[in-house]
Parts: sequence; C-alpha cells; structure tokens
Amino acid sequence: MLDDLLERLLSGEGGPAADHVGLGMLLAEAHNQSRERLNEALRPLGINVRGFAVLLALPMYGPVSQRDLISHIGIDKSTMVRLIDELEDGGLVSRERAPQDRRAYSIVLTRRGEQTLTKARRIAEQAGEHIFGRLTDAERRHLVDLLRRLAEQPVPPQPDASPR
Repeated sequence: MLDDLLERLLSGEGGPAADHVGLGMLLAEAHNQSRERLNEALRPLGINVRGFAVLLALPMYGPVSQRDLISHIGIDKSTMVRLIDELEDGGLVSRERAPQDRRAYSIVLTRRGEQTLTKARRIAEQAGEHIFGRLTDAERRHLVDLLRRLAEQPVPPQPDASPR
C-alpha cells in the first residue's frame, strides 16, 4: 500500500512537477520492495542481489577482471572490491592470475559458486514470480520496454536553479 503523500502526488494534486516526483518515488518504491524481497530470499545462500549479479555475470563473461566486472555490472570500484572479497571469503569465487598478464587477476567462479548460482537461480525465479506474478507476460514485456526507454534516455542538462 502506498503512503498518503505518494498517492496524493500520483493523483496530480501537486501539479505536473509533483507528478514527476511521485512517479520517481513510485519507481524507487517498486525497486526497493523487489530488491528487499530478493535479498531476503537469497540470504540463506549468504549472498545478496549484487553478489547474485556477479555470480550470474561470471559464466557469461568467463574469467574476468574486477575492472571488466565493474563495467559489465555497473557497480562502483570500492563496492566491487568489497563484494568480491565477500564472495571469495564465502568460497564462491577465487582470484586467479590472468594468463595474459601475470600482474592482473581474473575472478573465477568456484565449484561451490556454481552450486550456489544454481540454487540462487531457482530462488530468484520463485521470488520473481512472487514479485511480478500478478503481471501477464505481455505486461512484463511492456514494463521492460518502458523501463528500458527510461534507462536509455540521455540525461538532459540541469536547469539553472539559482535564485534570481
């Protein structure tokens, strides 16, 4: 259930600017609820959504450097270092010397990481059905299309907000 302010903003009560704020708040609320439910479901495996994203990426990109993972996943450097440390401590990934550059390391999924990834995929599928199950397949595709349009939209220059 949405809180009163968000409902009022979305109803147009505050005008067009408030409508945009309400829409952003609604998008953030949907994201927060989705992430919270998936994190809760993944917790018994000792990972969260970000760790799951790394585990998903490794089979797609093969042994890969942290730098490449950062660009593929979009996580900042310090968060990625901490995340890889946590996954390594859990035995899910290992850092191995890159064959093409002995100074560099590649992140590799371990056998335990592969097993955890298999379990996490099943858990995420169930959590996804709980989160998105009320939507038809057509509605899901439409939502993905709309969110892609928003995410791929270039950020316009910021208007001058200085007082006159």
